[in-house]
Amino acid sequence: MDIVIRPVEPGEHEELGEITAQAYLLDGLLDFGESDAYLGELRNVGKRAAAAEVLVAVENGTVLGGVTFVPGPGPMADMAGPGEAEIRMLAVARAGRGRGAGEALVRACVDRARATEGCVRILLSTQRTMHSAHRIYERLGFTRSPERDWNPLPELDDITLLTYELTL
Repeated sequence: MDIVIRPVEPGEHEELGEITAQAYLLDGLLDFGESDAYLGELRNVGKRAAAAEVLVAVENGTVLGGVTFVPGPGPMADMAGPGEAEIRMLAVARAGRGRGAGEALVRACVDRARATEGCVRILLSTQRTMHSAHRIYERLGFTRSPERDWNPLPELDDITLLTYELTL
C-alpha cells in the first residue's frame, strides 16, 4: 500500500471535514450527535489550515484521513506551550482504517515537531474510548501525562480528555 502524507489542498477541505466529522460521529465521540457545536469545528478544515498545518493521508488519489499539526502556542493549540507542538483532530475514514493511515499521519506530525526549531515535546488529547488511537500513540513512544488531562466543557463533568506526550 502506498499511502502518501501531504498538506491538504483547498479542494479537499470539504471532503476531509466530512471524513473528520463522520469519524467522530460514528465512533460516538460527540455527546450531542449532529447538534454538537464541535462538529462545525471538525468540518471547518479551511479555518484549521489557515492557522496550522493540516495533513492528509492519500492512497491512489483517495483521501483516507487527516490530522492537524499545531507547531506551538496559537489559535489552534488547546494546550501546547512554548517548546511544544500539538496533534489535533486525527481522523481516518472507516474504509481507510487498519491500513496504517492513522499511524502515518501521527509519524508525519512527530517528524514536523522534530523539525520545528525549539520544539522539545509533542502533545495530544484523546478520549478514553479511542483505544485504537491509544495503541498507535503508545507504539510510537507517547506516554500518558495524567497531570495534563483536561476538560474542554467544564459544565459537563464526564468529558475529561486524556493527554499523551512524546519528548523529542
